[in-house]
Amino acid sequence: MAFTYQNNKTSMQKLMKDLAMRLGALPTLKAKETALRLEIKKVKRVLDGAEQERKDLLESQKDHYSIWMEYPSVLSIKDIIIENRNIAGVIVPLLGKIEFEVRDFSLFTNRAWIPGGTEVLKKIVELSVRIRLYARQIEILHQARKKTTQKVNLYEKVQIPLFRDSINKIKRFLEDEENLSRSAQKVIKARREREAS
Repeated sequence: MAFTYQNNKTSMQKLMKDLAMRLGALPTLKAKETALRLEIKKVKRVLDGAEQERKDLLESQKDHYSIWMEYPSVLSIKDIIIENRNIAGVIVPLLGKIEFEVRDFSLFTNRAWIPGGTEVLKKIVELSVRIRLYARQIEILHQARKKTTQKVNLYEKVQIPLFRDSINKIKRFLEDEENLSRSAQKVIKARREREAS
């Protein structure tokens, strides 16, 4: 990264202000990066748990596969309510509620296991939706963490050293200019004193 500046106090003050802003923002960015990294680990654990729960539930129904072929079409999804959650300034989707619609069916003409089967299906659907949302959360959090890490690295490894270096160059230039000015004044004063005597 290169930027242009002038060798004057105004330029130096602007660089110092920009440097102070980055130095002030750096701890917040590092804290955000840490919070996002921890949240990603947490959501991954929850995702793994939900995937295992769904796998176990499906495994428990494996022996009943033939009767599932007789399941009547009584369950449908009416609405899926997605809420938003703010994690370190990043908005992620969160399952609020799934509203199911269960069509009326006769227990006299249908099998007795249908109500229990409907509850199992509801659970499978809910777990599947949660799994997709957890995966989406991880994706969003990972992108935000990646951007935050890039910004931390940009500040720490590029911009802050560059601002410090530029400020030092301007300081040296101004000091050299001041020293040259003093030397010139001494030479002029000495010349005037010689001319006066």
